[in-house]
Amino acid sequence: MKNIEFRTATSVQGGLVVMGGVPGVAAGSRVQLRDHAGRIRSGLVIRTADDAVLVEVFEGTNELDLERTWVRFLDEPFKLPLSRDIMGRVFNGSGLPRDGRPPIISADRRDVNGEPLNPAARAYPREFIQTGISAIDGMNSLTRGQKLPIFSGGGLPHNRVAAQIVRQAKLLGEEAAEFVIVFAAFGASHADARFFQESFEESGVLNKVVMFLNLADEPVIERLLTPRAALTAAEYLAFDLDYHVLVVMTDMTAYAEALREVAVLRGDVPARKGYPGYLYSDLAELYERAGRIKNRRGSITLIPVLSMPSDDITHPIPDLTGYITEGQIVLGRELANQGVYPPVTVLPSLSRLMKDGIGKNFTREDHPHVASQLFASYAKALEVRGLAAIIGAEELSDADRLTLQFADAFERRFIGQGEDEDRSIHETLNLAWDLLSMLPLASLIRVSEAELAKYHKGNAA
Repeated sequence: MKNIEFRTATSVQGGLVVMGGVPGVAAGSRVQLRDHAGRIRSGLVIRTADDAVLVEVFEGTNELDLERTWVRFLDEPFKLPLSRDIMGRVFNGSGLPRDGRPPIISADRRDVNGEPLNPAARAYPREFIQTGISAIDGMNSLTRGQKLPIFSGGGLPHNRVAAQIVRQAKLLGEEAAEFVIVFAAFGASHADARFFQESFEESGVLNKVVMFLNLADEPVIERLLTPRAALTAAEYLAFDLDYHVLVVMTDMTAYAEALREVAVLRGDVPARKGYPGYLYSDLAELYERAGRIKNRRGSITLIPVLSMPSDDITHPIPDLTGYITEGQIVLGRELANQGVYPPVTVLPSLSRLMKDGIGKNFTREDHPHVASQLFASYAKALEVRGLAAIIGAEELSDADRLTLQFADAFERRFIGQGEDEDRSIHETLNLAWDLLSMLPLASLIRVSEAELAKYHKGNAA
């Protein structure tokens, strides 16, 4: 440990402290600052050089007196105290209580950067997680141990969708009681943070949720710590306490922008759109902490939410996220403008591991075929809708008009649902059969004859 008088500082501004070179100090090390009034502030070394050390202070640098401030380099990475008591608690991005309750006192303090996971020790993601949202459960199902991001845009209701998933998500069967949620929001407005906390409290799910909230007016360095603290808590719950953990993080765009800001302060060379060249590896470092480990009962499933700048799915953040994760749920502006909630655009959405978590013994035996038929029928209906826009609906055949009616009903009844409407997977599949029964039997080629006999409503034209 080193105590260094702060008279070597050259500047203090904007939450940053620039000091003279300190031998042996590594980037990422924790720092404590004691000001002239005896108050302790925390910081993190973000850059070191022979002649200077750059420290970002979590609590800001207001009223710091250079002549009467001391710095202590702790020579360790940032660590999070963990115990069973974190359940039902609300923390800031660095793990300090935000709910007015005492801090977590525990001898078990863990590096928020996590520990490397041997790829050979990973178990394949399986089993279905029910979100209660038909567009996800029915057509882009989430499996235990999967990484499934939500791609959104500015002004779209991704925060409401994320909160609904937290309120409604559950496991089916005997393991339902072993399911908990870690929720992290970074760069959130005060209104959004209030919405999340009140939503979970009023619905009664807060007791099985661990919340990490970083606000937009708080230091960017804390924004980089927030997802790491959340995933560290998730690893403790999953691999020490054997829980099945769903981690929901919003908004990864705020995280990436914070990473870009800190990279500029470090003097890193910018790459695409000014983001650092290590954006891919940094995101992978976070996303790959989700998964399952062989011979371990617990699991971590990850839903990161990101808002695509200018609705551009080729932007570096969604583009790189798509390489690392196993699919995406895409929220569309066209459906949102029509008043459809949640505005899930199902055709560009994809869950690559869906096949391993649905069907007999997981959801229902007809689920894979029903999902495939819904995709095919809706894709055909969008083609007919485009044709109708050119030649007019009155020129369409009776079969095509029926297809248009199916598309409207599908968007209104299947994709659209109430914000507090929690649909079981059986309700979702029964609703799907109601809609498919609007179509001629001859067009339902992706479901079996036995499934038609058992589930078709008999109303086909």
